[in-house]
Amino acid sequence: MDLVTLRAFFMWCTIINGGFLTITALVLTFAGNLIYRVHSKWFKMPREAFNIVIYSFIGLYKIIFIVFCLVPYVVLVILG
Repeated sequence: MDLVTLRAFFMWCTIINGGFLTITALVLTFAGNLIYRVHSKWFKMPREAFNIVIYSFIGLYKIIFIVFCLVPYVVLVILG
């Protein structure tokens, strides 16, 4: 694979995963109560536990996004 193909791959990877992360954060910010009500019907858990699970998911996803999408793309842009 050449540098241009890798740069394009990581660019789209960054755009798609960054969009997913942004949409997830916005939905949880503005519709958190609705999401909690839906999930609490499936899994019986208090609101505090739900908040911990959701914010842990967002934090872990953000770290994975930065390490595996954003950093490789920035490095390839610098190298290119």
